[in-house]
Amino acid sequence: MEPVSEAVGPRGLPRALGGRRRTMPSPPALLAAAAALFACWAPLRAAASSWWSLALNPVQRPEMFIIGAQPVCSQLPGLSAGQRKLCQLYQEHMAYIGEGARTGIRECQHQFRQRRWNCSTVDDASVFGRVMQIGSRETAFTYAVSAAGVVNAISRACREGELSTCGCSRAARPKDLPRDWLWGGCGDNVDYGYRFAKEFVDAREREKNFAKGSEEQGRVLMNLQNNEAGRRAVYKTADVACKCHGVSGSCSLKTCWLQLAEFRKVGDQLKEKYDSAAAMRITRRGKLELVNSRFKQPTPEDLVYVDPSPDYCLRDQSTGSLGTQGRLCNKTSEGLDGCALMCCGRGYDQFKSVQTERCHCKFHWCCFVRCKKCTQVVDQFVCK
Repeated sequence: MEPVSEAVGPRGLPRALGGRRRTMPSPPALLAAAAALFACWAPLRAAASSWWSLALNPVQRPEMFIIGAQPVCSQLPGLSAGQRKLCQLYQEHMAYIGEGARTGIRECQHQFRQRRWNCSTVDDASVFGRVMQIGSRETAFTYAVSAAGVVNAISRACREGELSTCGCSRAARPKDLPRDWLWGGCGDNVDYGYRFAKEFVDAREREKNFAKGSEEQGRVLMNLQNNEAGRRAVYKTADVACKCHGVSGSCSLKTCWLQLAEFRKVGDQLKEKYDSAAAMRITRRGKLELVNSRFKQPTPEDLVYVDPSPDYCLRDQSTGSLGTQGRLCNKTSEGLDGCALMCCGRGYDQFKSVQTERCHCKFHWCCFVRCKKCTQVVDQFVCK
């Protein structure tokens, strides 16, 4: 029986009830207190903390905990109530959730390296800042690729024997595998990784309780859809890997197992889903529907969004956009990395940089490679 088969649902936290009776403040005093509280709380709301912060703060493995120290789960920022409970049950998983978040962030920055929004992180518990409060295509991709990163990291940790609750993959033998090939070895446990990532990543969304048909509920449904698309991308790209056995490499026998694809392949697939993401809106019945009914209904593997994207041209604290001032651009490109689009018509500055790299490498017997250093002056262009 798998330990993550039981879903963790939203539960309320008990409130401390007082001892002595207190006098009720007057209405004006209540209004003043509420206004002050909102003023203090608004900046925090604008950049809410997230479990993504585990990527920025390395999590100690359980065997490294000091006796008498506070439990690790109470010290981790960004966890919701449900995620904190899962942390308490599966503390050894937390380091790999952080590893998965880092993998997702790196892939996001690679895929968007030549776009106005380049998946920049900020130095707080929100990781990506206020830009994630907009239900845009970019937010959809970020949720998907980070969920995929958790599946990837947990699945691999199972195979490597790092987690006590899972082991090698138990996937069934593929029907198209030749009969004389052995199905064995120790494969990546994608089934466990998928299920655990679903429980942990979705816990934050499932414990929210917004009015049916509200914009907030629409955003929750969008996040859940994109989380699932990311998990399925890892599941679908996993494939069979084989190793030959035999005398002098004759490959008279093959052993095969299930293996995760390189995460770059997952990122490429999700980037394609980003380009074809569906614009959605929430209905009064609390369901997402297409803004344009002429388009094809999205599948669980597709990305969806509910808000248009900002242009990301200028720094804007209200949206979290960092702008493109100071970004490198390609003068000769007509694509998104070209100076015309990257700089949003503001123009660019040109400067020369000196680059040194290894060149004229030769192999010497035996056994080393000797290279020379070549220096060249390169023109570079930076957005104004």
